[in-house]
Amino acid sequence: MTSIMARLSLALTVAAATLVGLPSPVHAASYTASSNPILFVHGWSSSASTWNTMISRFQADGWPSSHLRAFSYDTSQSNATTAQTVSQEVDKLLGATGASKVDIITHSMGGLSSRYYLKNLASSGKVDRWVSLGGPNHGTSSANTCFSTACVEMRIGSTFLTSLNSGDETPGAFTYGTWRSPCDGVINPVDSTVLSGAANTRTACVTHTNLQNDATIYGQVRDFVNP
Repeated sequence: MTSIMARLSLALTVAAATLVGLPSPVHAASYTASSNPILFVHGWSSSASTWNTMISRFQADGWPSSHLRAFSYDTSQSNATTAQTVSQEVDKLLGATGASKVDIITHSMGGLSSRYYLKNLASSGKVDRWVSLGGPNHGTSSANTCFSTACVEMRIGSTFLTSLNSGDETPGAFTYGTWRSPCDGVINPVDSTVLSGAANTRTACVTHTNLQNDATIYGQVRDFVNP
C-alpha cells in the first residue's frame, strides 16, 4: 500500500506541475540549448559506423542529429595528417550548427590525431571537452604487429608519442577525460590511456570494441561532456 501511495503522489505532483505551467522533471544530462555539438573520431581499421550505437543514445537523450558528426578517414596515414582532417571536421560542425565550441569523443587511435589537433592546431575557443575511450596515449604492444605509419606511431616509445606527450600531456584550455578497461585486450598496457591532468576513469570488464557500446560508459561520457 505504501508503494502504491508513493507512486500516486508522484503522479499527482507531475500532473500539478503541468497544470500550473511548471516543467516536468527532466534528466539532468539531457540535451539543452547550452550543450555542445559532438565530433566522433574512430580508431585504427574502423569507420564512422562504429559510433552508431553511441550516436543513437545521444539522440535519445535529445541531441539533434545535426549536432552529432562522425566521419571516416584513412587509418594507415600519420595521425598528424588525420589531425588536419579533424580540424576541418570541427570547423564544418561549428559552421553547420552555429555553435561556438564542440566536444570531441574518440576511440582507440582516434585519440592520438585529436590530441595532436588540440596541441598543435586547435584554437582554444573551438573545443570544450575531449574524451578518449581506450586510447593508446602512451603506446600499445599491439601495434608491433602492424606496419603502417599510424601503427608505428602507436608503438611504445615512438617518436610521434614522445613528441605528443612532451611537456603538458593535457595542454590548452580544454577539459580532458579518459576511460580504460582492465579487459581491453588491445591497449597493452591498459594504463597507457591515462593522461596527467585528465579525469581518468577505470571501467568494469569491457572489451576494447565495446567501450563505445557499453551503456554505463555512455552515461558517464554523456555526463562528462554535458555537465
